[in-house]
Amino acid sequence: MTVVRMCAGLLAAAGLISTVAACGAEASSASAREEVTWEEPAAYTYTLTSSEGERSLIGRFRVTVKDGKVTEAVGLDAGARRFVERTPDQVPTLGALLDELEQARSDDADTAEAEYAADGHPELIFLDRDENAVDDEERYVVESYEPA
Repeated sequence: MTVVRMCAGLLAAAGLISTVAACGAEASSASAREEVTWEEPAAYTYTLTSSEGERSLIGRFRVTVKDGKVTEAVGLDAGARRFVERTPDQVPTLGALLDELEQARSDDADTAEAEYAADGHPELIFLDRDENAVDDEERYVVESYEPA
């Protein structure tokens, strides 16, 4: 009789712990998707390091944005300089990078993650649309962000 009560008590405790743990996991995954709200200013500068994957936007760039458009992009390494020479209009604003993040999430990418600064601007965006595909990853690191 004592053994049965003890087992029943242990099962009840295990069930309670599992339920509480599941609630905690659900809450933390929801907060992981919560993002700081940030409104892209009309003018700012930032340094972008774009890496990973087989694509042409690879390298380190110093970017100036005015009225929501890139007005100057300087390649800070050989690959970035080549990219700017060929396609200067393809260097993204921070808003365009956030749009790409949202599109990846809408498309159910396997990974679409971001980290944000205290003021809400993105500091890191990592995309992997298909974890089974080779070289489709995209990593964007944002540094030296300065609103004008």
